Amino acid sequence: MSLLKWCDEGPATVSVGATVQEAVQTMIDKTVGAVAVIDDEGIVAGMFTERDVLAKFALSGRDPKRTPVRELMSSIVEMATEETTPGEALAVMLERHYRHMPVVDERGKVLGVCSIRNILEARVDDLLAELDGSPRRASA
Repeated sequence: MSLLKWCDEGPATVSVGATVQEAVQTMIDKTVGAVAVIDDEGIVAGMFTERDVLAKFALSGRDPKRTPVRELMSSIVEMATEETTPGEALAVMLERHYRHMPVVDERGKVLGVCSIRNILEARVDDLLAELDGSPRRASA
């Protein structure tokens, strides 16, 4: 199953020229914890996350309307492709302590952003369906 099917619809992205305010507003509007920061061709330049807001921005005294997101984003980004399995993505996210991973095409253009929450919700849905379809044990 393609990892892209498990991503939120319409990837949360901001341009590399966006401000912190624009990135945070996008996260609020899309109800997500991270945005992919993309260049003019849609290629991932970095990720800006809730953790970046807290660790790099919140107490800095900088103006969110004037601070470029590119100055605070994580530029080293582990990316998945459509061929990456959900299990592979989850393993990388757990190992590297990421909560979000962009899914990109062969040029690095963002197709979606998958979160640990997306993967876990899908697996919980599978588990619930399996449990509902199985005979239940009698309670003691």
